[in-house]
Formats: sequence, C-alpha cells, structure tokens
Amino acid sequence: MYPHERSLVKRMEGKPFALLGINSDKDRTELKKAMAKENITWRSFWNGGSTSGPISTAWNVHGWPTIYVLDGTGVIRYKNVRGEAMDKAVNTLLAEMGIEPPVNANESTEGKAARK
Repeated sequence: MYPHERSLVKRMEGKPFALLGINSDKDRTELKKAMAKENITWRSFWNGGSTSGPISTAWNVHGWPTIYVLDGTGVIRYKNVRGEAMDKAVNTLLAEMGIEPPVNANESTEGKAARK
C-alpha cells in the first residue's frame, strides 16, 4: 500500500488531510530502516511491537491492515477502503467541506474536467 499512500500524501499536499500509520513491527531499528527505504514521510506510530499493542487494543483492531478514514470532526466515516475507494472517500469528505479535491496523480486535467 505504500506507493498509493505516497501518492495520496503528495496529492493532498496543502489540503486539510493527514495520513497516520500504526506499525506493530517488533524491531524498531529495522522498522526505521524500512520506513526510510519506503520513503514514509507521514507520521507513523509504533504499537509496542505487537498486533495486540495499546493502539490496536484501544481501537479494537484485529486485522491488518485496518484502515479508517475520519472526517474533520474525528468521526470514522469509512473503514477498510483501499486504492480508488480510499481516494473517493477522501474526495467526498473534502467536497463536504467545500474544498475542490485535487487531481489524482494518475488522472489528467482532461479526466478531471470530464468528471464535472
């Protein structure tokens, strides 16, 4: 999912958007190396080295990956959306805020005009 997440973060630059990751890898040193290699530029929290760590326990997460898309008030609006479905969810929330969603990284300006 990293390539899509990277493109989403880039596309949403300057918009009211934040991508947060939760990681359960046991070895934090190796985790940091992997994050650097994968160019993870967004905030990623460590879950104590376990899938039953404090974050997954608090959010009742039992499967990996679990994806939540929250609106500007912190309400979970979408769960387990990936790829285009995630883009659509984010675009919908932006539109609800009166903000024009930016063009997808893989979509031309003509494609955006055609959607209107």
